[in-house]
Amino acid sequence: MNWQVYIILCSDSSLYTGITTDPARRLRQHATGRGAKYFHGRRPEQLLYLETGHTRSSAGRREAEIKRLTRAGKCLLTETERNEASLFSKNSG
Repeated sequence: MNWQVYIILCSDSSLYTGITTDPARRLRQHATGRGAKYFHGRRPEQLLYLETGHTRSSAGRREAEIKRLTRAGKCLLTETERNEASLFSKNSG
């Protein structure tokens, strides 16, 4: 199964990092309050980063690496060629 790591910009300008096998479904879950408790009191605004091609194990490790980054580091990551968020937006919308 193809696991993916993502970063979402939230309504309070915070950044949320997670993993999924289905980004569209997971974004809907977050938007409707059925995802992580982190989204209670804040809304997902935009998918900023999507990295594909992981196993469950490697996605979890990569998520942990990203969560250790500073906000500036996460923002820089969104500008790298590994970011497939723009491709996701074109294919899902």
